[in-house]
Amino acid sequence: MQDATQNSVAPLRNVAALVALIDRIQNRSPNLPGMGTFYGPSGFGKTTAGIYATNKFHAVTVQVKSVWTKKKLCEAILAELAVPAAKTIGDMLDQISAHLAMTDRPLIIDEADHLVQRRMIEIIRDIYEGSQAPVILIGEELLPQKLREWERVHGRILDWVAAEPGDMSDVNHLARIYAPGVELTQPLRKKLLEASMSSIRRICVNLDRVREFAQVEGLQTVDVNDWGRKQFFTGIAPEIRKFDNIARGGR
Repeated sequence: MQDATQNSVAPLRNVAALVALIDRIQNRSPNLPGMGTFYGPSGFGKTTAGIYATNKFHAVTVQVKSVWTKKKLCEAILAELAVPAAKTIGDMLDQISAHLAMTDRPLIIDEADHLVQRRMIEIIRDIYEGSQAPVILIGEELLPQKLREWERVHGRILDWVAAEPGDMSDVNHLARIYAPGVELTQPLRKKLLEASMSSIRRICVNLDRVREFAQVEGLQTVDVNDWGRKQFFTGIAPEIRKFDNIARGGR
């Protein structure tokens, strides 16, 4: 989502879920582990929730890339901390741990699956052990299963929170952001949610398409009939659309 909408995403269910997870870890009882996992399918709004949580908690957040090395990961975290990186990975690890320990800022690792795949996840445990700062791993729906191989990481997870699929409350809220000034009827909202396969990302894209359609057609209210058979929502495969048209006598 764009910066202009950041202050408007708080009511989304997955934003609230991640905020609650970080708050729970920050305020955990002594001697309890301080890591958490926020996981779910692509498009469920996990990264958007992470951006919101970063601003709310002044967290240190990095989005891991598939080709990153341990050195690149440490350099990226230190860059977010505005700390010049030392020469060795070990020294960089000590820098990160020391600064997080002093500030108690949460560390959010987005796309954490890449660290598991590249067998780099232990370095995050090292950072947690050295700082005791809250550490949140954000990843795909299979992340919890992947972490079972790494018991020393798995055992330090205080809570596992699954991102929820988008629902009508998310559609209603996002409509005010992505289709401002356009009233979508309830049947159209339901159709949009279904076609978006409950993906927050697709909901946003489809709402923007409705906004553009309303602008071109000069409409303030759009219903299913206005949208018509020639308009399709992103998320439905072309072959499915074609079959549906033929079944209904269309071309």
